[in-house]
Amino acid sequence: MKSSPPLRLTKNLFGGLFAAMLGLCPITAAHAQIFVTNLNGNSIGEYNLDGTTANASLVSSGLVDPAGIAISGSNLLVANLGSDTIGEYTTSGVLENASLVSGLGGPEGIAISGSNLFVVNVGSGTIGEYTTSGVLENASLISGLNDPEGIAISGSNLFVKNTGSGTIGEYTTSGVLESASLVSGLDLSSGIAVSGSNLFVANYGSGTIGEYTTSGVLENASLVSGLNDPEGIAISGSNLFVANYGSGTIGEYTTSGATLNASLVSGLGGPIGLAVEDVPEPSTWAMLLGGLGLLAFWRLRTRRALV
Repeated sequence: MKSSPPLRLTKNLFGGLFAAMLGLCPITAAHAQIFVTNLNGNSIGEYNLDGTTANASLVSSGLVDPAGIAISGSNLLVANLGSDTIGEYTTSGVLENASLVSGLGGPEGIAISGSNLFVVNVGSGTIGEYTTSGVLENASLISGLNDPEGIAISGSNLFVKNTGSGTIGEYTTSGVLESASLVSGLDLSSGIAVSGSNLFVANYGSGTIGEYTTSGVLENASLVSGLNDPEGIAISGSNLFVANYGSGTIGEYTTSGATLNASLVSGLGGPIGLAVEDVPEPSTWAMLLGGLGLLAFWRLRTRRALV
């Protein structure tokens, strides 16, 4: 029988090598890319989480008054308010379909849940439902809204911001009404985002971000103030990003309201929609692949020790 090292020694060897791998390839947090639609410039810009420019004109043709933007896998879906369409691009800026969805009624806010796309039509006061491949599910899943602009999804619930009535309505993703005025008294509200059990709402008129629970309870009507025509908002982890249409900037805040950088990105042309994509750091993948390789090595050594 061929001699082999004892099982305990093999485990110790594996432990030492794995620890060394952890030292060489530490686990790091995911970084993020910020995508913003510029209404005035008819473009989509891409920026790093630290505010540096990745590509100020990631998409610079074919857009007509771009407003809402959402990420679907490796693709960007963009609502074109001027052409009543939803366009599809890769996150690298490559055109997939300029009219993935067409014939809409003033699309502004969009949100994705699984393989379903929900589109807010400010002109027709409706929310339409489509697949992320552009297939129509229900053009008027929800109707009778009052100048709807923003939309956010939490589980099986839709939260819709009605600019005309200053309210947020709550519906199921099947279109069933839960509360027509879950939140009321908003001031020309625009963007809306959800994080856990909290809703964050951009108030264009008062230059504030308000915070509410998803049950409609007020947490802080002016969580963030002093903004310049805030429109789109997006959340990544514990950070809140706000597109200021008036100043052409993106500000960064914590979800507790603390200012991190009021002008993280500047020089934009009428920013409206925001989306943030989390991307794993390469070192994380290296650590995982290295760990899998060491695990296979340990199993091989253990098998030989038992022969």
